[in-house]
Amino acid sequence: MAGEKSRKALLATLGVLGAIPVASGLTGILGGPERAPGGAATTPSVDSEYRFVNTFWTAAGFALWWSIRRPEKRAATTRLVLGTAAAGGLPRLLSARRAGAPHPVFQAATVLELAVLPGVLLWHAKVIRDGRRAESSNAELAAAPDRS
Repeated sequence: MAGEKSRKALLATLGVLGAIPVASGLTGILGGPERAPGGAATTPSVDSEYRFVNTFWTAAGFALWWSIRRPEKRAATTRLVLGTAAAGGLPRLLSARRAGAPHPVFQAATVLELAVLPGVLLWHAKVIRDGRRAESSNAELAAAPDRS
């Protein structure tokens, strides 16, 4: 069934997308700004803020993993995490304009956030909608009287 293949592919994609903030967030928390691609030592305030923000980034990855365990019931969590990450591409553009081009890893992240994640959000919406329709159809069939 094509719908089930798309659902499984989406869940695998979301699993991989969840690994990105978990891995990079933990690296940011434990390693600080020096461990970021192109990173360097900075002021104590920037170091503190960097590690703090990476706590939320890590949590976003865990939330995404949590949401894919029951994708239809936790679809709002998936949309919130992906939508927030996609919106994060806009401040990256602002930073690039004001401070200059970042390390290529962050340039790639900007493309992921602004181009790929909106597509994944649309795919997610379709899979969830199709799943709910199939669930509704199955419920209607189960409730229909047997005319055999």
